Amino acid sequence: MSLVHQSAPRDAFAEASHFRSELYACLTARGDALFELCDALLCTEGPVRTLVDLALAPEHRRGHGALYGGLNQGQIDVARLRRALASVPLPRAADGRLVLAVDVSPWLRPDASTCADRAFCHTFGRGEGKHQMVPGWPYSIVAALESGRTSWTAVLDAVRLEPGADVAAVTTMQIREIVERLMDTGQWQPGDPEVLVVMDAGYDAPRIAHLLDGLPVQVLGRLRSDRVMRRPTPPRVYDPKGGRPPKHGDEFVFGDPTTWGTEQAVTVTDTRLYGKATAQAWDRLHPRLTRRAAWLDHDGPLPIIEGTVVRLAVEKLPSGGVNKVWLWWSETGAAPDDVDRCWQSFLRRFDLEHTFRLFKQTLGWTKPRLRSSEAADRWTWLVIAAFAQLRLARPLATDLRRPWEKPTQPNRLTPARVRRGFRNLRAKTGSPASAPKPTRPGPGRPLGSKNHRTATRYDVGRVLATGQAYTRPSHHKKGTKPRRST
Repeated sequence: MSLVHQSAPRDAFAEASHFRSELYACLTARGDALFELCDALLCTEGPVRTLVDLALAPEHRRGHGALYGGLNQGQIDVARLRRALASVPLPRAADGRLVLAVDVSPWLRPDASTCADRAFCHTFGRGEGKHQMVPGWPYSIVAALESGRTSWTAVLDAVRLEPGADVAAVTTMQIREIVERLMDTGQWQPGDPEVLVVMDAGYDAPRIAHLLDGLPVQVLGRLRSDRVMRRPTPPRVYDPKGGRPPKHGDEFVFGDPTTWGTEQAVTVTDTRLYGKATAQAWDRLHPRLTRRAAWLDHDGPLPIIEGTVVRLAVEKLPSGGVNKVWLWWSETGAAPDDVDRCWQSFLRRFDLEHTFRLFKQTLGWTKPRLRSSEAADRWTWLVIAAFAQLRLARPLATDLRRPWEKPTQPNRLTPARVRRGFRNLRAKTGSPASAPKPTRPGPGRPLGSKNHRTATRYDVGRVLATGQAYTRPSHHKKGTKPRRST
């Protein structure tokens, strides 16, 4: 065996061991209980059904009271943990570029009236067009994407959205801090390709690109098919009647092919899953902004945010649906290689959905019935830290497949398969957590007594367009009769 093949597992083992030590240092209060809870999450067989079941794992040497005590009274140095996540090796695209995907995933708590800071989360029901707004905790998550067909991502950050939060402003601050950490840790250096941020149609991509001006970042977002863009301002022609020169050019209507004109670039690619994929690009298109919503308090004249519009059309879709997608890229002068990179990077954005499914269905991210939103944040960071350890252990894992499963190459193992053998890797790395001290359980509430301190009930946070909190009208409250006109 060559020295290169021998050093690769050693480097991966050193990275995993260093991250585990750094994770333990980030747990500033009740660190032993939180660290063993994270190990129990990684070593438990099968999906996590309830939180208290993790206390039965051999890796969790403490009682179930310590488990809940760590989440409720523990402390995590989130800033240091974010730097640790940005310091580990990150996946890159074929050209060495970092590709970040951002999306919001909800932790639904519809019946938890004693939980504060709940907001209405947009969810999809079972059925066509069944959009629902369910109370819960929405989290904005940013992850680095890999190239090729994979379900792996590198989650870098998570922020819980407060009720009435401006998603574009929170996402902008989140991406700005991530890029600055990547520059501080050496993941991005001057001369490297700019970081590409990919987002879905729920984000205002032109506004986010404007707010991120000055950073080595490119923004790629999906647009609705009913949007209207404007072309650059035409050259000014002398008009004897006078008047103000036009600020915007002709309209580019997505639903009207007669307004498209000549493309900047056209590419045709044969894909295995979608058949022939045709991408058309039009240069220097911008939305017409008005002083409302997010631009209501903008100082000075409204900006003109130019970019490239890409229309992707495929021959077939495996599960039906719309076979045309509109994208907006924050750069201009797109070449055919840039167009291909844009739509291929957008398709890789759906790998983040696999991460959300792993978090919720396998790691049990949304299974605990926690009352405090701060405890929910601690559990979220433990799940992210556990997933980061699975990614670092990926080169070291062996395929412990079920008898009915097909053999898989070591570098093609899914996160769930890597988790099956993490207990063997943990035995080699050890645990920095100290042994539990013998103690006795507290007396608790006397038998037969009632709990006279009932928990406070909270309404789901709703904020009006003016920024003020929503209050229910007096004639809608319980116990009041509606006013009748005479």
